[in-house]
Amino acid sequence: MKTLTVALPGREYDILIEAGLLEQTGAQCRRVLPRTVRTLVVTDSNVGPLYGERVTRSLEASGFSVYTVTIPAGEPSKCAAWLERIWDEAMTFGLTRTDAVIALGGGVVGDLAGFAAATILRGVPFVQIPTTLLAQVDSSVGGKVAIDLPAGKNLVGAFWQPKLVLMDTATLDTLSDRIFSDGMAEVIKYGCIWDREFFDLLARCGDRAGVMAHIEEVLCTCCAIKAKVVMEDERDTGLRMILNFGHTLGHAYEKAYHYETYTHGQAVSAGMVLAAELGERLGVTQPGTKAQIEQLTAAFGLPTAIPCTAEDYESAVGLDKKGSGDSITVILLRTLGECAPTKMEKKELLALL
Repeated sequence: MKTLTVALPGREYDILIEAGLLEQTGAQCRRVLPRTVRTLVVTDSNVGPLYGERVTRSLEASGFSVYTVTIPAGEPSKCAAWLERIWDEAMTFGLTRTDAVIALGGGVVGDLAGFAAATILRGVPFVQIPTTLLAQVDSSVGGKVAIDLPAGKNLVGAFWQPKLVLMDTATLDTLSDRIFSDGMAEVIKYGCIWDREFFDLLARCGDRAGVMAHIEEVLCTCCAIKAKVVMEDERDTGLRMILNFGHTLGHAYEKAYHYETYTHGQAVSAGMVLAAELGERLGVTQPGTKAQIEQLTAAFGLPTAIPCTAEDYESAVGLDKKGSGDSITVILLRTLGECAPTKMEKKELLALL
């Protein structure tokens, strides 16, 4: 078993990575939740039938009482209505402040369940069991939890660190190629912003089978990078902004197509390519960087460009959380493996787009 520790003072937690780890859910949760009696498991209509019973059995074998809430799979469930439903179900279950919420699923489940945990009874313990590649390398680590508003993604949320993150690599075997490649966009992002050697490893892997042959190394590398960033900047006021490379533009694509046509990873992929192009045009990014990102994302079946109107870009830039007043910090690259956060006027960015 691979173990990484996110060493935030007073909020330390482990990330455990191993095939078959779902069978250890109860024992691992009992280790970090010694006083917990009730566990509220939040899952979705895709993941629940696959893994819900296995997780429930493991939890009950370790003395936990289990109550499950299943949300419809998909981004539309990450909303205020389902948040309120989870609050109500928690109260029906009799959840107390020493009990816990467990997220079993992808990023939508993790964000929604985490925000419920952060807010119910002013905060209860929380465990992440991410089952998609994107959730394993990104959303399950770092404590960002949120719901969407009609105006945009993740606009209401909190920072609420989990007590534990359990990553069973075997859950990736049930992902469709489209959802696996969705996660690969975030994997590639880490190579772009932090680790050129990792970027080159992904290029050598070449496809899903190649990545799965190195999956523990891939997950460990991504999570170690994110842990370092989060430990330095938990509240996203400085260094942590680099994790949003490709996201300002990606959010424009997601919103423009009503979160239906393109997955988050597909939108981020196109966003990274365009961010590299902008950086090259501004003289910030080493020439040729865009072409390398384009080649790697395309190898994993990700789009390298998505049509978008000026109005869609303006809406996304206006709501971007890296913005302050009339300015915005745009995450560009100097070269592969090295970021160049660049502050500019929003109108300047929109003119470039």
